Amino acid sequence: MKVAMVTGASSGFGEATARQLIALGWCVIGTGRRAERLQALAAELGEHFHPLVFDVSERKACEEAVASLPPALSSIDLLVNNAGLALGLEPAHEAELDNWQRMIETNINGLIVMTRLISPGMVERGSGTIINISSVAANYAYPGANVYGATKAFVSQFSLNLRADLHGSSVRVTSIEPGLCKTEFSLVRFGGDAKAADVPYADTEFLSADDVASAVVWVAEQPAHININRLELMPVSQSFAGFPIHRKN
Repeated sequence: MKVAMVTGASSGFGEATARQLIALGWCVIGTGRRAERLQALAAELGEHFHPLVFDVSERKACEEAVASLPPALSSIDLLVNNAGLALGLEPAHEAELDNWQRMIETNINGLIVMTRLISPGMVERGSGTIINISSVAANYAYPGANVYGATKAFVSQFSLNLRADLHGSSVRVTSIEPGLCKTEFSLVRFGGDAKAADVPYADTEFLSADDVASAVVWVAEQPAHININRLELMPVSQSFAGFPIHRKN
């Protein structure tokens, strides 16, 4: 049975990805900080879901969690680096430095640590797939995205550089870059303010977590000789903003 590790599996893209992979016969190691949610998923999804509680922003916790895996789960065929978050939409000169630091620690540091821990086994076995969840914010700037967009630009570029490093190893690397999608993402960004969190989705049709998970699973299920370098997806209702021009009165 193929083994996947999905970080940030307690909600959103990660939870949906875990469900879809298990439905296709994968065994999934689902990681996250919220033990109660992971335990509930394990109770629902059965023995093929293995919960692993830790915070990817803490390097020692990552190392201990990976080292704790039983032999049957230690050979990971698929790593989905999904754990990440956005905090705040203030302009840079008003943003909270603590929010910036937390996004860097999770979106960048967590991703690179998990990649460094899991990728050597893939290289040794001569197979494996790493899927990094980036964002359209990596490619298209918008007001308030400042550090969030920069962290996702790192994810996209790191994915390309990782692919170059792993050339000849048969290990595949993909960056998936979703657009407007309604999950807990917005609720977290607005500090639990449900009313503010709903504003970006008002009167429009957006992506769902299942839509993005389907893209992840499609990439993972491609024949071994095919690498999807990057995959950007948006709802039809979303497109590219024009360049704003400030005009003097």
